Amino acid sequence: MKKKRLIILGISAAAVLIFCGWQNNTLQISRYSYVSEEVSEQLDGFTIVQISDLHNKRFGKDQRRLLKKTAELEPDIIVITGDIVDSNHTNIDNALELADGAVKIAPTYYVTGNHEHWLEQNDFDELISGLSESGVKILDNERIDIEKNGSHFSLTGLDDLYLGGNTLRNMNLDDDEFNVLLAHEPQYIEEYSAAGIDLALTGHAHGGQFRLPFVGGIVAPDQGFFPEYSEGIHTSGGMKMVVSRGLGNSIIPVRIFNFPEIVGIELRRPKS
Repeated sequence: MKKKRLIILGISAAAVLIFCGWQNNTLQISRYSYVSEEVSEQLDGFTIVQISDLHNKRFGKDQRRLLKKTAELEPDIIVITGDIVDSNHTNIDNALELADGAVKIAPTYYVTGNHEHWLEQNDFDELISGLSESGVKILDNERIDIEKNGSHFSLTGLDDLYLGGNTLRNMNLDDDEFNVLLAHEPQYIEEYSAAGIDLALTGHAHGGQFRLPFVGGIVAPDQGFFPEYSEGIHTSGGMKMVVSRGLGNSIIPVRIFNFPEIVGIELRRPKS
């Protein structure tokens, strides 16, 4: 009887390990459409691919599986919304593998997350210089124009140290423009909306780490238990905010019912 129980326990443990490995290494693509009159005819169909919270995770040699899935979405631009590394087990090479591959697919833009600012200074400097050398554009409290077919929209990126307060408001974004924001953390949703943002792309919550049917995410950094902003699309005023579940893990090393996620957002005009 004891031997039988040990066999059952062994099989159960193996099943749990296989399940967790499958959960944490199977990439899922989530596709959203942002439909608005603010999207010009020239930008109709413009695709943004969002990658967030890699936390040094590796998806195949040179990030091949991650990059292959990203390329399948045929992005016009790729945006990386922070925590590309993890301050607890830093591996700059894994982050730069993603950067080197992403820029070969589409122009790539990046903002810092909290883990970048928790790095030792020499690691932070190595990461930022490596990203720049790869061709990734780092948006450090900066607004740029993204152009296609003679039309454009505004893309603003916030450093993770400046998400609250007046940094974004002081940029005086043009209300007549279509304004897209890259910011690592979603809990500042009202500040983003008040500053005139139309579409915000965020991460940080890791999908709530563990997800339960009809409940959603269980815990997220800076939001605590049962976070309001753990994944998907949320609205504040006239703004839509996308929260990516991200790709890797940090303090809690495993996801449950929460696949690593690549987000694709297609800009669309309303059908006439």
